[in-house]
Amino acid sequence: MDKWFQRLTEQVALSYDEQAVKSTLKRLTREAGFKAYAYLSVQPETQTAISDYSEEWQQRYFDKAYAFVDPVVRIAKSRMAAFSWTNADTGKLTKERRNFYGEAAEFGIRCGLSMPITTGFGRWAMLTLASDETSFIDQQTFNPVLAAAAVGQLHARLDLMRARPTRRTNIKMKSDELTCLRWSAEGKSMKAIAIIENTTYANVAFFIRNAKAALGATTLPQATAMAKEFGLI
Repeated sequence: MDKWFQRLTEQVALSYDEQAVKSTLKRLTREAGFKAYAYLSVQPETQTAISDYSEEWQQRYFDKAYAFVDPVVRIAKSRMAAFSWTNADTGKLTKERRNFYGEAAEFGIRCGLSMPITTGFGRWAMLTLASDETSFIDQQTFNPVLAAAAVGQLHARLDLMRARPTRRTNIKMKSDELTCLRWSAEGKSMKAIAIIENTTYANVAFFIRNAKAALGATTLPQATAMAKEFGLI
């Protein structure tokens, strides 16, 4: 896999837009013998993905917030180094996680190579290459340092391009909440927003508090930044 990491770094550097990066990932994933790839960007309460996994699986994964159940995500967060995995039942998994692996297997995700990296400001990201043949991953050897370097280059490229995710955490917010966030992003105080929207200060504070909770944000500036990043305002 080490030569593959070098190839990934080179080909991503030559990709001129996000579609080219996604095409490169798809092509190189197949060249390495894997079935599909998933790039997952993780914040404390939200996640975004760029992947060619089955659309049905991606939707189920985010609708059911499986990032909080997925054993691969849990291991990645604790190790922060490349590792291989299979969904073979070792008897040590909880029922919830066994069920998760069973569902993933239905979509041909039975083993893989996952490469997590920290991306700063409490965030991290991970590239996973998945296969439907559990024995395939036993044949792979890799250098974790080269893996991290390649994924770091990939992350930087996607971040610079502001690549649109194929899926992201489902965030449900009411129009009043989005309106208050948008006015806040325009530099308006809560008192000013109340006047503009012909409502009370208490209502504005309520809407903003709900918006922060929906986004998993602790401050108003963080909430407005996240709402912009997710294209909500």
